[in-house]
Amino acid sequence: MIGVFAGPAQRGDAADLAGLLGADAVVPDGPVKPAVRSLWPRLGAVVLFLDAATAVRLVAPLLRDKRSDPAVVCVDQHFVVALAGDADVFTRHVADLLNRTAVVTTGPSIDSMLDELVEQLDATADGDVAACTAAIEAGEKVVLRNPLNFPLPALPPNVVPGGEDATWVVVVDDKAAASKENVLRIVPRTLVVGVGSTRGASATSVGAALSELDATGGLDLRAIKAFATADSKADEPGIVDAVEDWGFWHGDTAELLTFPTEELAEIPVPNPSSVVRNSMGTASVAEAAAIKGAQSLGYGGPVELAAEKFKRDNVTVAAARVLPRGRLALVGLGPGAAQERTPRAEAEIRRAAFVVGTKEAIDAVSPLLRPGTEIRHEGACDLAAQGAAVAFVAFGTGPTLDIPVEADVIVVPGVWES
Repeated sequence: MIGVFAGPAQRGDAADLAGLLGADAVVPDGPVKPAVRSLWPRLGAVVLFLDAATAVRLVAPLLRDKRSDPAVVCVDQHFVVALAGDADVFTRHVADLLNRTAVVTTGPSIDSMLDELVEQLDATADGDVAACTAAIEAGEKVVLRNPLNFPLPALPPNVVPGGEDATWVVVVDDKAAASKENVLRIVPRTLVVGVGSTRGASATSVGAALSELDATGGLDLRAIKAFATADSKADEPGIVDAVEDWGFWHGDTAELLTFPTEELAEIPVPNPSSVVRNSMGTASVAEAAAIKGAQSLGYGGPVELAAEKFKRDNVTVAAARVLPRGRLALVGLGPGAAQERTPRAEAEIRRAAFVVGTKEAIDAVSPLLRPGTEIRHEGACDLAAQGAAVAFVAFGTGPTLDIPVEADVIVVPGVWES
């Protein structure tokens, strides 16, 4: 819910803004102070038609944790000011709607960085994010290990790739590992699990075979992105129920991909079976389906077999990994003013380790750059091909590519005035 609060003299302006913000916005009746306090626990964002000093005095007693506080902005005749919470993007949005100047903080917070990293990688965080954040903010040495080479955003200078005597260790990986003190594991969803079974195998048997991927294969089951099997097994109750059980226990859902046996027969695998070939027309179900599923979700990127097949109780499972590639975001800045940029453009700039563009374009986005972001005026494609997270920025609708790039390419067009 977005709360838009104003005194009697500006209630009309507040109502107009609420209409522009959408169905989630409300303009409470009555005095501002009790209304804010009453609705505070339910609010995701707060707009106060008050001067900054009054707004600060009003919300200060209510603030608890910048990770959970709503985004708070205040509005006067000329400015929209970010006061609390993760409010920069919301501030610019409100300023754009009101045709006023946004006043935001100098850059994203570290806890926002960790939260965004988890979201960007479609990952699960295992460990105390708040304590790790506090260590980074305090300037303590934190080691970040990234064995699969995910394209990461710019990191604070005290977050380093290796060394001893670190206060915290952050590990970005899909491998199984026991929880340890002062270790934050970020588990991205990289795995496609192939499943084959005899007719009538139970969900318990499929689940027991899946556990082998953890116990023997050394993979974290929270990293599963999808399951895959032959299309003839699409309605096998044991497989279908096991996929649903996985979603229940992990608080998530995973798609069950199915493929014709003739397509699976074309996938080279390390452990083909003549028995399976004679009965199904393909030498592999679990390994071939895992690889085929990873290829379909990887959009042409590289994949690898992360765990060869395990067989248990007439169920066979294997896992393939979608390997990360560099990321190249082609970001349009529109006419150039902050209020004319889209929220998605700003998000892509924040997640980049390298920002490439003309001096004028870089100057326009400099308030968004994380500390440590490297600025370049050329070479965006080469950097992305080498595995980096790159934002290529330009005024107008944005830059274009004349050559193919071995990286994930994201187009974020800007809005250009006619």
